[in-house]
Amino acid sequence: MSETQSNYNYKVVRQFAVMAVIWGIVGMSVGVFIAAQLVWPDLTFGIEWLSYGRLRPLHTNAVIFAFGGSALFATSYWCVQRTCHTRLFAGPLAGFTFWGWQLVIVLAAVTLPLGMTQGKEYAELEWPIDLLIAVVWVSYAVVFFGTIAKRTVSHIYVANWFFGGFILAVALLHIVNSCAIPVAAFKSYSCYAGAQDAMIQWWYGHNAVGFFLTAGFLGMMYYFVPKQAGRPVYSYRLSVVHFWALIFTYMWAGPHHLHYTALPDWTQSVGMLFSLILLAPSWGGMINGIMTLQGAWHKLRDDPILKFLITSLSFYGMSTFEGPMMAIKTVNALSHYTDWTVGHVHSGALGWVGLVSMGCIYFLLPRLYGLKEMWSTRLIELHFWIATVGIVLYIAAMWIAGVMQGLMWRAVNVDGTLTYTFVESVKATFPYYVIRLIGGLLYFSGMLIMTYNMFRTIAAGRAIDDAPVPRPTAATLAHA
Repeated sequence: MSETQSNYNYKVVRQFAVMAVIWGIVGMSVGVFIAAQLVWPDLTFGIEWLSYGRLRPLHTNAVIFAFGGSALFATSYWCVQRTCHTRLFAGPLAGFTFWGWQLVIVLAAVTLPLGMTQGKEYAELEWPIDLLIAVVWVSYAVVFFGTIAKRTVSHIYVANWFFGGFILAVALLHIVNSCAIPVAAFKSYSCYAGAQDAMIQWWYGHNAVGFFLTAGFLGMMYYFVPKQAGRPVYSYRLSVVHFWALIFTYMWAGPHHLHYTALPDWTQSVGMLFSLILLAPSWGGMINGIMTLQGAWHKLRDDPILKFLITSLSFYGMSTFEGPMMAIKTVNALSHYTDWTVGHVHSGALGWVGLVSMGCIYFLLPRLYGLKEMWSTRLIELHFWIATVGIVLYIAAMWIAGVMQGLMWRAVNVDGTLTYTFVESVKATFPYYVIRLIGGLLYFSGMLIMTYNMFRTIAAGRAIDDAPVPRPTAATLAHA
């Protein structure tokens, strides 16, 4: 083995980790801005490219694919090297995934405010960008699975199963759903039509949540929670059952987004059924992660990174209980099209995805700069509490607003006429939009604190591009 091959590739991990924080600021600032637009509708004086309809897809793409995606790249590249005891396969290709992904994000930031969109949830980007995403993603798969193929230990740690499953599933989802016929440089029409287009879109849309925002981040959880706690995962057998049950069940849950639509009734029922089944593997994973702290609960008092990781699991458990409940047709009749759905999405996005990403990046940054810990542990603690309060305000406001909207919209008088006009429900929702904005501002403030802490850490350390690969032993496998 050459000298180069005997070193871990930390450079690409560091690039993605730093950019995850930068894109987090960008995506969350847009989120706060559009939340303010719902409080002050004339905030942008009618400027088209600053309208809610243009900026909302920019926000979702930035937080999911720029912030979340960069965090996934960073943590998966770190984890696969450390658990396989080998350098990343095809280093230049790994570098290409970084620059290619940043180009995708920049193109999204330019085209979406200009109104260039396919109009598909989480898949708005037009066909040239979709092609670039496919090329970058296939390169990512080559790097990841190539690293596993040249591992120096026989075992494949469970976190890599989740990362690998997420990579394969997202490739399948993106390529099938983005099938389109180009008619201009940045205009295309879907290959599918009508109910079939809706079905494929929500097969993609819910599985983007299931694999990009769940399976990938569970890969983070299964590596970084045991690592930070200094304990082995509570049940390795349960983690494997969790993986297979989750990836089989998630694929069938998408139709629950299309209750009471033109989709065949039996398809809606299948979506509801599999959504309910999903509760079991989801809670199995949550319990497995939280119980990893067995014998080390005292560490939660003094370790703010563990606070991020374990609290994220609590939100994961809450959202994966709420989701199946909202998939029940009778509940969905109340919740559909209301802000309850927005609250549900953000309990998962801010509470699960956001907190686990931040905890993992706080773990990685000092190691990538040759330090033992972040510049300020107190600022990590402050960030945790500000973010947590912000999440609670945000989702509680949206839950209350959503249930209220659902009840107002279907309230009828004895003669069958509607009790409330739509504008009355909008007026009643206004105070909750203000609370949501305050919660979002708090969460965004936490991200600003993290950015400051990151730059102070960078200034205090020295960037490490390579680190020696240890000789594999049974002990180092569990604590890579």
